[in-house]
Order: sequence, then C-alpha cells, then structure tokens
Amino acid sequence: MKNDPKKILRFTESERANHWLSAITFILAALSGLSFFHPAFFPLSQLFGGGTWTRILHPFIGIVMAAFFSVMFFNYRQLNVLTPTDKEWLRHVRDMVGGDDRNMPEAGKFNAGQKVLFWLMVACMVLLILSGIVMWRAFFSFLFPVGLIRFASVIHAASAAVMIGLILFHIYAAIWTKESIDAMLYGWVRRPWAKQHHPAWFREMTGGGK
Repeated sequence: MKNDPKKILRFTESERANHWLSAITFILAALSGLSFFHPAFFPLSQLFGGGTWTRILHPFIGIVMAAFFSVMFFNYRQLNVLTPTDKEWLRHVRDMVGGDDRNMPEAGKFNAGQKVLFWLMVACMVLLILSGIVMWRAFFSFLFPVGLIRFASVIHAASAAVMIGLILFHIYAAIWTKESIDAMLYGWVRRPWAKQHHPAWFREMTGGGK
C-alpha cells in the first residue's frame, strides 16, 4: 500500500518488525517467569521443556527482549518527551475516556497517555535488567550478598507484574482506539483517523494540508 493519497505511513516495516519481536519475546519472558512466581503457574514451564530448561532459557530470553526494546527506546525516546501540551492533555484525559474529546489538546505522533506508558515501561525494563543480572545464578549472583539477591528478586517480581499490567493496558487501549492495531500490522492509517487522534502529527506529515 504505497503512495495511497487517502492514507499516511505511521510505522515503517522495521519499526513494526521490532515491535512484534519485542512483543513475542516479552510473552515468552512473562510465561517462563510466571512459572517460577507461584506453584500454580509452574505447568507453564512445560512450554520450555521443563523447569530446568525454563530456568536456563528465561534470562537469555530476557536479554533478547531487552535488545529489541532498546531499539524501540532509541527510535522513540525523543518523540516521547513530555511537553506542556501533554500535561494539559493529561488534565483532560477523563473527558476523553468519557467520550468527549472536544477540548483535548492536539497530540503529536504519540499522545501524552502513550508517552507516560512508554516511560513507565522503560523504568520497568531497567529494573528488570538490573535485578535480573543480580539474580542470574550461573554468571553473576555469586558476586553479590544474599540479602541483595533477595531484594533483587522482589524488585524483579514487582517490576514484571507492573510490566505485564502495562502491556495488558496497552493492548486494551489499542483495541479501544480503532485502527491502532492496523497501524502496527500494516503501517498505514487513514487521514481522517490521523487528523482526529493525532492532529499535530497529521499536519506535520501533510505540510499543514487537509
């Protein structure tokens, strides 16, 4: 779907590929990690060949996930800087949720809600990486005192739980805002959709045109 005058390119092929690879590795990391979170979830370890293999694979899956997420971070970090307009957007977010978006400040490529979600996920990812290194028995945990390892375990579990919640909210918001998923599947969005949900970005992409 190239040069369609009725649509605007929102995400490139490489951006979409990185997004879905990040999503897949996150699901694998979440499933393998949950298997150790509570005995009720331990059967999930069978997806990875049993408890031993799950324990071996989980940190390596986490490294791959972090690598893909890092690409996303460097691609979008500047676009997700919060501005005074974003703060005003957040003040009116209840109106938008209630179906009244008439007074919403104009959003760029990402609105304030998406930006807050982005930075929360960045924070969780950093905590997961740092705590995971401390906990990684095969390579690093022998370098740290037992008390720090236990503390890292709590931080790792809490960060993972928050991250799972953020991803579920991200999925819900994408379903709630029609055509958002299509944008990440195919890359293109309709001009009316862009003008309604991201008017500042729409003007930027169209040179101020209609």
